[in-house]
Amino acid sequence: MSYTHPSRDEIRTMLGEARTVAVVGLSDKPERTSYMVSEAMQQKGYRIIPVNPAASGPILGETCYASLEEIPEPIDIVNVFRRSEHCPEIAAAAVRIGASVLWLQLGVYSEEAAEIAASGGLQVVMDRCIKVEDSLLWPQGKSSSELG
Repeated sequence: MSYTHPSRDEIRTMLGEARTVAVVGLSDKPERTSYMVSEAMQQKGYRIIPVNPAASGPILGETCYASLEEIPEPIDIVNVFRRSEHCPEIAAAAVRIGASVLWLQLGVYSEEAAEIAASGGLQVVMDRCIKVEDSLLWPQGKSSSELG
């Protein structure tokens, strides 16, 4: 399988239908990119669920989980802020929990993870920033009717 980036319309649908985003590798340090991106997405109305086994407490006011499998509710998008070599196992976990989208952040790319996710029925975005894509699609923010 050779990965092809989704079209702008496909990304619009993914983000337009999403409400809950599990962020794998979300740091509790406000100066980290994962924190800044997740905070911005939270402020735009997405529910952010942190996934970080090293975290010792809540992040962005939300309970932090050690793994995707520990999250007790449905997840729309699994957004990944981990190095590419960790992505296949994250993709497999995203399939197991029934997520709709595997989103690998800017600079993160794994053909193997994309194949695992796609084979499990997930849509895949790689090497793209979710915050940038959301801002390009809805520069003024989404209306309440557009929030999943």
